[in-house]
Amino acid sequence: MTTVSIIIGSTREARFGDKPGRWIFDHLGRRAGVTAKLLDLRDYPLPFFDQAVPPAMPGRPPYANEVVQRWTAAIGASDAFIVVAAEYNFGPPAVLKNAIDWVYPEWNRKPVGFVSYGAAGGTRSVQQLRELAVELQMAPIRSAVHLPRETLMAHFTGGDIPSALAKSDADADRLLDDLLWWANALKVARAGGT
Repeated sequence: MTTVSIIIGSTREARFGDKPGRWIFDHLGRRAGVTAKLLDLRDYPLPFFDQAVPPAMPGRPPYANEVVQRWTAAIGASDAFIVVAAEYNFGPPAVLKNAIDWVYPEWNRKPVGFVSYGAAGGTRSVQQLRELAVELQMAPIRSAVHLPRETLMAHFTGGDIPSALAKSDADADRLLDDLLWWANALKVARAGGT
């Protein structure tokens, strides 16, 4: 089985991110050989990163914080990721960047895809997240779902969110096809020590 974790990257009140998170989770549930997990940052109230030794330091002992340990274990147990990312002020939410910064080797050599929303469909947030993924030695995939403004507005206006999300089903399928190809290829490579 390939484990794909969907990270809901916003914790704000009345957020939209859980809706596309569950939508992509349902898409994954229709794929054979895949275990999908939701990693909601509301369930991981991580402190602001303040450690003297960064997570990339070889031989560093685990951080003592219990939430950080749970978060790190969840990332380590995953073969691939889909980040559901809002765009706040031309970039990703600070809570998402902080969660990313608490972990290092557990991200390495794993693919990541993106479902985004916000100004310009969240593309600028994804652009920054792709750069972060490269630094974490991840494989950011090209295919992504950039939800149109109309989908986000359905959330704010009490519209039909499932129907609005369904308009992006073809994009979701492309994202998952690419993500799962990379997940399986890199899983084999990691197991072989290459």
